[in-house]
Amino acid sequence: MVIAFGCDHAGYSFKEKIIMFLKTQGYKVVDYGCFDDGSVDYPDFATAVARCVSKGTCDTGVLICGTGIGMCITANKFRGVRAAVAYSTDTAELAKRHNNANILCVGARSFKVNEIIEFIDVWLKASFEGGRHGRRVDKISNLEDKNIK
Repeated sequence: MVIAFGCDHAGYSFKEKIIMFLKTQGYKVVDYGCFDDGSVDYPDFATAVARCVSKGTCDTGVLICGTGIGMCITANKFRGVRAAVAYSTDTAELAKRHNNANILCVGARSFKVNEIIEFIDVWLKASFEGGRHGRRVDKISNLEDKNIK
């Protein structure tokens, strides 16, 4: 599995530990930055990760910013992306099981790096349940093809 990774300056201090964890679990990681702790614009990094997932060149993505919210909003602008903000292991797991989230967003200002790694690990190990959840995810996907006014 290929994981696209992106962060802004708020998530930069956690970046190397998260990527190292993912690699030790056997995942290939494509690092879209940022590459230092200087102030950056989070939409640039969310765009790079979401574009990779949307095109299918990466299987899934992880985004880390101050709250996870800005990255999530940006990522969800891309066709086929279902980004979710996790704030517990339960929400991380349910994001995959019920919503088939293909990008996980987490807030670096709210959690320690080991907590974020646990969220990511639970999310990656979870499987989409399909069934009634599949019907709901299909309804969300169908909105991408409609002109909503």
